[in-house]
Amino acid sequence: MKEGWQMKKLREVCELVNGRAYSKPELLAAGKYRVLRVGNFFTNDHWYHSDMELEEKKYCDTGDLLYAWSASFGPRMWTGGKVIYHYHIWKVVHDRSQIDQKFLFYFFQWDTDKIKEDQGTGTTMMHVSMGSMNERNIHLPPLAEQQRIVGLLDEAFEGLATAKATAEKNLQNARALFESQLQSVFTQRGPGWKTTTLGAEIDLLAGFAFKSAQYTNDDSDIRLLRGDNIIQGCLRWDDVKRWPADGTGDYDRYQLEEGDVVLAMDRPWVKAGLKHATISAEDLPCLLVQRTARLRGGANLNNRFLKLLIGSSSFTSHILGVQTGIGVPHISGQQIKDFEFARPPLADQRRIADNLESLHQETQRLARLYERKLAALDALKKSLHQAFSGEL
Repeated sequence: MKEGWQMKKLREVCELVNGRAYSKPELLAAGKYRVLRVGNFFTNDHWYHSDMELEEKKYCDTGDLLYAWSASFGPRMWTGGKVIYHYHIWKVVHDRSQIDQKFLFYFFQWDTDKIKEDQGTGTTMMHVSMGSMNERNIHLPPLAEQQRIVGLLDEAFEGLATAKATAEKNLQNARALFESQLQSVFTQRGPGWKTTTLGAEIDLLAGFAFKSAQYTNDDSDIRLLRGDNIIQGCLRWDDVKRWPADGTGDYDRYQLEEGDVVLAMDRPWVKAGLKHATISAEDLPCLLVQRTARLRGGANLNNRFLKLLIGSSSFTSHILGVQTGIGVPHISGQQIKDFEFARPPLADQRRIADNLESLHQETQRLARLYERKLAALDALKKSLHQAFSGEL
């Protein structure tokens, strides 16, 4: 430990004040006071109210340090004005003579990650008791040093947060531009565009009912493309099933090819969007399983344009209008074929695909940049141990 630092128990430098366990009759749609509950601790997307009078120490105000000790789990500097705070939340009252509030906040961020690691990633409900929290150790430098460390951390977090926000905004703008351009393609007809249906323009194949008893997990066997492997615009192979490589001869017609468009036929649309993708060289070889559809453009329909058509809002609207079933909504091959659209000449299809793919590549680049900013923020949080071991 660095010179001048002390080892303290949390109970020596702060007090944890629990909220009140309001009963359902006391929580109202409208009332005098808002009630902060653990379920909306980080989101504030829904508020309860109460007509109960504010109890001493049972309310928080802007500038207070709070800690959700179960479920949402973790610290927060409160900025939402005066509210009642519910059970499962502590207000942390710090000893100003010993510890800087923001230093304590950063300590909680670092220590919360340690608690989560100790409890394990499989824990369904994170929880820490007041008694165990009070006994946790904190390395405490002099106040001036605490404030210096806080300044360094504030600068680092603010810089990364600004970069993240900028990357997120740029990504949103790029996605909006792509969607706008995509939709304009299918709402503005040009010379030579012809009204047709998918059934008249594509080769559609539904997958085969491969026997699950013969599935394997051998990496040398052939991947099976199921509906679960299709997400919004791409494939995921993290839960892949395989078919014996020496038993594929009878299923050659179900072999997928680069550029094929695939669509989930069971629950084709979820909140994240339509479950469709294009097969890349990295996805091959793979076989098409039942309740998934493979679409290939015919002589007058470019496969790259077909991919854009399936990703359009007009096709999604068609699918949502014809799907049947309540528990597991599904579509048929004929319902896919029935989709009506305007087909431009092949030269226009290729030009449109070139333009939109360039936009899509830029969107993917910005998405990767955004992910790197998120990763950098996460790494910074994990490196907080430097601040509490005297390395900053």
